[in-house]
Amino acid sequence: MTKTSLPHPSTSPQVTADVFDPTGLIAQRALDIDASGIRKVFDLAAKLKDPINLSIGQPDFDVPEPLKQRMIEAIQAGKNRYTPTQGIAELIAPIRRQVMESTGWRDPGILILSGTSAGIMLSMCALLNPGDEVLFLDPYFVMYRHLPKLIGAVPVAVDTYPDFRLHADRIAAAITPRTRLLILCSPSNPTGVTLTATELSAVAQIARKHKLMVLSDEIYDAFCYQKHESIAPLLPEQCIQLKGYSKTYGMTGWRLGYAAGPQVIIEQMSKLQQYTFVCAPAPAQYAALELYQSHRVDMTPIIDAYRRKRDMVVGGLAGHFAINPPGGAFYVFPQVPGRQTATEFVARAVDKNVLLIPGQVFSSRDTHFRISYAIGDEKLKQGIGILNEIAENTA
Repeated sequence: MTKTSLPHPSTSPQVTADVFDPTGLIAQRALDIDASGIRKVFDLAAKLKDPINLSIGQPDFDVPEPLKQRMIEAIQAGKNRYTPTQGIAELIAPIRRQVMESTGWRDPGILILSGTSAGIMLSMCALLNPGDEVLFLDPYFVMYRHLPKLIGAVPVAVDTYPDFRLHADRIAAAITPRTRLLILCSPSNPTGVTLTATELSAVAQIARKHKLMVLSDEIYDAFCYQKHESIAPLLPEQCIQLKGYSKTYGMTGWRLGYAAGPQVIIEQMSKLQQYTFVCAPAPAQYAALELYQSHRVDMTPIIDAYRRKRDMVVGGLAGHFAINPPGGAFYVFPQVPGRQTATEFVARAVDKNVLLIPGQVFSSRDTHFRISYAIGDEKLKQGIGILNEIAENTA
């Protein structure tokens, strides 16, 4: 047998074929969605030295010790495997009781989620066909605009300027024969506005008339500085209620929330979860049992502290900025002074080591900017001072 030798690389003929570029294979649905403006600011924050970061929509407090201990115990006890797609029965039972007590619903379906963001996606996948329209209020949480595009649905923003309130007449005017879903978020990200019982009642009548499903995103319900109102009790067969633990308990990285709604829709969402998120993180589910089995976690002091932060921001900026006082969450959405855009104002703030989110990330307009006051009081005071200084020097 003749031994075949391979040519030495230095003597091999040069390959002249074109280098393959995979760019042309990227789906249009991906190209149609820009990277989140919020994430761009996060990336910028990583490059600055000790910035005053008023951009991050994440609590500045740690997970309460009883929850951390319960998580550790779950991991050490081997609760690290897949759970049923819909979630563990021990957690579903108290959630169902709580939902029934707060909404008056008789037998809601419950699905434990990998955060409420998963609930937004699964709801849309279960309810929307290509070409269907989904309504939401402008300003909006960024996912409301972009996720419908992934399934071929059409996002329709309903203007709420200048007061950011829920105007039933504007919702009614935006409805077409293709409208299938309305998204509400109260308290709101990015404005902090909380919806009233009167506003919700008016919109519930419209939803019933047009047979719309309503997705009620209530992730910030604990950060409500007056009585929290939900549309869920008004629409027992037409509402999916999303709640979560990330913001309330500082466990954003644990990815845990739940959806409640009509059994037939929750069943479809659960089926879709099998092929996407599979199940919510097992240790986090077992840790959340602490909230229903003991009284060791009291977030009242934290909520009170955030109310004071809200007042500090609104009062501190009142002389230079037009602000609709927020009723909840941990955001303020001031109007930019002068004739500059929010993007231009934010650039000036960044030059002074203060990070904000320009309004065009959350809106069709670029006239406001979002402040997150989920930050220590001293840093917050410094940020307020710098923003006022910029405003004073604005033509």
